[in-house]
Amino acid sequence: MCAASIRTRPVAIALALLAPLSVLAELSDETLLGLGLRSQPAYDGSASQRLGLVPVIRYLGPSLFARSTQGVLEGGVRLELVQGLHAGAQLAYEPERKASDSDFLQTHGVSDVDAGASVGVHVEWDHMFGPVPFTLLARARQNTAVGRGAQVDLRLSAGAYRGGRVGAGVFTQTTWATARSTGSLYGVTAQQSAATGLPEFRAAGGWLFSSFGLLWSIDLNRDWIVVGSLESRHLRGDAARSPIVERASNYYASAGLAYRF
Repeated sequence: MCAASIRTRPVAIALALLAPLSVLAELSDETLLGLGLRSQPAYDGSASQRLGLVPVIRYLGPSLFARSTQGVLEGGVRLELVQGLHAGAQLAYEPERKASDSDFLQTHGVSDVDAGASVGVHVEWDHMFGPVPFTLLARARQNTAVGRGAQVDLRLSAGAYRGGRVGAGVFTQTTWATARSTGSLYGVTAQQSAATGLPEFRAAGGWLFSSFGLLWSIDLNRDWIVVGSLESRHLRGDAARSPIVERASNYYASAGLAYRF
């Protein structure tokens, strides 16, 4: 065997493993509908972990969309500006924080944060670099509740492996928040300090968190697919310094069964 073929074989193998991952929910245009189970912290910064049901939704129509596969449960309208580049507006679900899920919050009498909604805009770019699919999403979200503020997300996803029925990808996300957003989640007012015994803390806006994760999927047959993810999330800035934060790093894990239309 010649030296050139020895040198090129690892490259060929690598390209085969990086085949387009059409089965990965985050990197696919396929329509999915299903239900999953997720292990997650009671809130970012909590030492308590809990299990909960989550939807698996992905629909990308000509002008409407709905999805739960890119960090937020959201739906709205979008328009293709040029091939692979979309812009749109969305309504998203903003999760609650329940003191009953956290021993720390219960012990200190910290109040709940109600579930809500946000409105916003986004730009998304999908591109193939050779055999590898990439998705870059920039999203701004304004909470509809008074005093809850706004957040901006930047999320990058890429295919990483395809072998038989199994696919895998990676993603990273960073999120920034206004002072109102950070304060509503991690601030402690003078009144709350007096009631809970925690030190008063005024949170400034800025970098909220960064995360890194793995996406995976397994084709069961033509119609059914199992999808999931593993994520390591790290609080940043004033959020990480808040008196209600027990640990700055948390972990998420999910798996779900979806029907492919």
